[in-house]
Amino acid sequence: MHRFVLHNDEIHESSARILSPGQVGLLAGWGVFSTIRVAGGVLFAFERHWERMRRDAAALLVPFPSDPEYVRSRLLLLVKANRADNATLRVVVVRNCGGTWEGPNNRDFDLIALTADLNDWGQGVSLAIKAQARHAACALTGAKIISWALNLAWLEEAQSRGFDEVVLLNERGEVSECASANVFISQGARIWTPPLDSGCLPGVTRELLLREVHAPGVSVAERTLCPGDLEEADEVFITSTTRDLLPVLSIEGLAIRRTGRARAALADAFRQYQAAYVSARRGVSEPVGPT
Repeated sequence: MHRFVLHNDEIHESSARILSPGQVGLLAGWGVFSTIRVAGGVLFAFERHWERMRRDAAALLVPFPSDPEYVRSRLLLLVKANRADNATLRVVVVRNCGGTWEGPNNRDFDLIALTADLNDWGQGVSLAIKAQARHAACALTGAKIISWALNLAWLEEAQSRGFDEVVLLNERGEVSECASANVFISQGARIWTPPLDSGCLPGVTRELLLREVHAPGVSVAERTLCPGDLEEADEVFITSTTRDLLPVLSIEGLAIRRTGRARAALADAFRQYQAAYVSARRGVSEPVGPT
């Protein structure tokens, strides 16, 4: 994590004591978050991150900021303070009020953000498999909430066994997602990813590949996937805000192939999309003062 953090309207040293034990969201994991790629000083796909957070906050009854451009301006101040023009940014909205353990506060929610260096993910990842890790029928499935301990525990367990990430299966034995990434396979020029009713999170990179990024001759769509489909695919890859389209090198208990070319073509198209987005927005959103 970098030196400075954003807390509501102000930039603070990361060591500053600015949070309270009586913030209900911190005690109960009652809040929403997103991880944003900072590229060339631009918050890539900020609009999609904002909309997903707003939607998840409404479902979880978390009070939420009303002005996306004001929040963007605060986040850009943090980027500037940390000189984090190419970095990872985590933005969190925490509910403050409600319940027995509510402490004194004067805000319904806190806006918190921090930045960190980009990870070097290498040439690809190895995946473990975790059964019964997603409940696809849950009404709040797919919401990105700060109660993230299960994902972290499964990830740490997988890493302790020598894997990089873990494929999470739902109650039907279907592939849902990874602990912090979406899963894709290719079959020839056709690329598939599990549908939202598998229990997966609607990742921003996933949505861009489905809706906006296009590679000549390559199609991207949703389809129910089982572990056997991963084994029969030409290639498997995972996506996230910080990984882009990262090849899967191996999967626990499966013999997977790495013979496809569709991922590489789609990855090139994604890089071009990101570069165009950054170029169009660089210098457009200047930080503004409190309103």
